Amino acid sequence: MWLYAVLALAVLWVAVWLWRDSLVIDKVSNKYVFVTGCDSGFGNLLCKKLERRGFQVLAGCLTQKGADDLQRGTGPNLKTILVDVTDAASVKMAVQWVQKETGGKGLWGLVNNAGRSVPMGPTEWMRTEDFHSTLRVNMMGVIETTLAFLPLIKKARGRIVNVASVLGRLAANGGGYCISKFGVESFSDCLRRDIHYFGIKVSIIEPGFFKTAVTSLEPIEKELHRLWNQLDPEIRDSYGEKYFEKYIKLQRFIMNTFCDPDLSKVTNCMIHALSAKYPRTRYSAGWDAKFAWIPFSYAPAFIVDSMLSAVLPRPAQSCS
Repeated sequence: MWLYAVLALAVLWVAVWLWRDSLVIDKVSNKYVFVTGCDSGFGNLLCKKLERRGFQVLAGCLTQKGADDLQRGTGPNLKTILVDVTDAASVKMAVQWVQKETGGKGLWGLVNNAGRSVPMGPTEWMRTEDFHSTLRVNMMGVIETTLAFLPLIKKARGRIVNVASVLGRLAANGGGYCISKFGVESFSDCLRRDIHYFGIKVSIIEPGFFKTAVTSLEPIEKELHRLWNQLDPEIRDSYGEKYFEKYIKLQRFIMNTFCDPDLSKVTNCMIHALSAKYPRTRYSAGWDAKFAWIPFSYAPAFIVDSMLSAVLPRPAQSCS
């Protein structure tokens, strides 16, 4: 009897959750969304999809070529501006431009999508400036852009969508990328709790591995060679040439095998966060995120350490 009652309640809860999750906002033609990092990848595809759905899209691109290419592929509801999220003056100009474009209506959505992955590699290979280059874009860029646009978002009682990563839940490689994504997770959680009184929703997107500029092999390998060549001879000898060669091969295997080409799995999560009446706090995008990375992030540290150690090459002078 009790078992049936619990089962019935569980089914009812799922049905209500699915119904609630399917509810969407109306009058999207009056809502403005600003997206960073729109030259390619998730940001580029998201802007095209939002524009087709009727949103007023304001796209922040890093390069003029990226802005021109995006403009040619979209309609009159999309406008572009050049913005560098690491430059306070550039972000301030973008805020002034958005304020003018929205005509005092406020900003419905801010999508912090701009990011970079390199340099990444063994922690001992890094210098302090190698961490700074990634943290400035992925973490400080998100914080500065969010704080700058917050008054406009408060005015519209809108949404903030921050792109983190499954590597913001489980650190798998050295460098600034995982650190920055952990930072985005923390910043988003604090922000959500601080500003929910104003009717603002904050969502975190946690993609798995996808084929974008962030996972492109050419810059990853180029940076790995730079890191390797700048090492002191003593440190380089402790790892050995075979370690370096195997590390490069491992990166090629991961990026060629596990990176999903279907970017819509991520952009669909972003669209839901912007258009649902009740957006979720977190979205895990990709099968590897749902069934590998996120579950592994809850496992005991010794299990995760053992699994990652099993796939990484062993340095020449490692302890037996």
